[in-house]
Amino acid sequence: MVMTPAISLPSLVARRRPGHTLEAPFYTSPEIYETDLALIFGREWLFVGPSAEVREPGDYFTVDIGPTSIIVLRDDDMGLRAFHNVCRHRGARLLDAPSGMLAKLVCPYHQWTYELDGALIHAEHMAADFDFSCHGLKPVHLRDLAGLIFVCLADEPPADFDALDRAMRPYLAPHGLERTRVAHATDLVEEGNWKLTMENNRECYHCATNHPELTISLFEYGFGFAPNGANADRAAAIDAYARIASGFEETWERAGTPWREVDCLTGCAAGFRTQRLPIDRAGESQTLSTEVACRRLLGDLTEKRLGGLSFWTQPNAWHHLMSDHAVTFSVIPLGPDRTLLRTRWLVHEDAVEGVDYDVERLTEVWRETNAQDAHLVALTQKGVTSPAYVPGPYSPHTEGLVEKFAQWYVERLAAHLDGAAA
Repeated sequence: MVMTPAISLPSLVARRRPGHTLEAPFYTSPEIYETDLALIFGREWLFVGPSAEVREPGDYFTVDIGPTSIIVLRDDDMGLRAFHNVCRHRGARLLDAPSGMLAKLVCPYHQWTYELDGALIHAEHMAADFDFSCHGLKPVHLRDLAGLIFVCLADEPPADFDALDRAMRPYLAPHGLERTRVAHATDLVEEGNWKLTMENNRECYHCATNHPELTISLFEYGFGFAPNGANADRAAAIDAYARIASGFEETWERAGTPWREVDCLTGCAAGFRTQRLPIDRAGESQTLSTEVACRRLLGDLTEKRLGGLSFWTQPNAWHHLMSDHAVTFSVIPLGPDRTLLRTRWLVHEDAVEGVDYDVERLTEVWRETNAQDAHLVALTQKGVTSPAYVPGPYSPHTEGLVEKFAQWYVERLAAHLDGAAA
């Protein structure tokens, strides 16, 4: 019988080779998966969904992060709140449905009842000195970044979210995500480790050969592409891209929409990156025609041809915002080799389906792209489980942003492991 050697996570972290993929246990080990849940998803700021999912008082959705279930809801004063999905009586789960609307939170077991602000207001047959104020729902830290909801499960969340907020709010504001609604939503399970899902997203090396729908509108050169000039055709294409980008920059300046790259992916807890990127052909939206899919533009925008704003946050999200719609993506681990990808398509709150937009046309590019990426992630998961797998080198020309994701992940693990040892 072949014995599996014990995994030393500190050793794996310490010997991680920069510029290379992670060692196999990072993608396959149940122990490291549990560590990821505790130290990454249990302590960092996580994107869980757009505020458009909870537009009215009583609207809610639930998110399960490992054994922890949380409720995100809109309270009676239109505030956003997050709570642990656990009754304070005997621990029953309050809400099993993924989303819905309610007036109060009522435990299905013994009917303990809570206001939308988490206060306990009904609990029969308790002792005379029972203190209702001591048994409200346990809150979860929540931040609303211009219509994007982040939560943190830690007792003390990373403090640098304020810096992220200050940097990103001007970029997001023109799109008015607070005044949108969800036109379509999908939840896709990918058969791979969550880090493979994120790594796949952080590069477009694979785009030209795997994403025919996406690359109609999206240039691969906007995602950390640093050409080496060896290929004349490639160099000519990059020169053409630079000319197109220059024209867009003039449009962005006139429209007053921030566009310059901001890259804070490493060296901080709330890692992020943003950049407004050109869109090919008509230049309007990530659609097969490259024209807007929704006639009602977002926010107070009047210019259709604005390209697309790309916004990433560590450890689990990316977003694309165009003039007519936005697409948000949230990654939630389900197991060492299974990951949930939650995608939401947002349109202006006043846009009317069948009049202003068609759902099929709005969603067709990213539905196909998600399916293609899920296939690639599954292939990679199969490969990293092989005894033949050894960490391979990232391309210095096309995968620099993948390296930054891996670097951030290892940095955060090291920081938490050092904190535990102190």
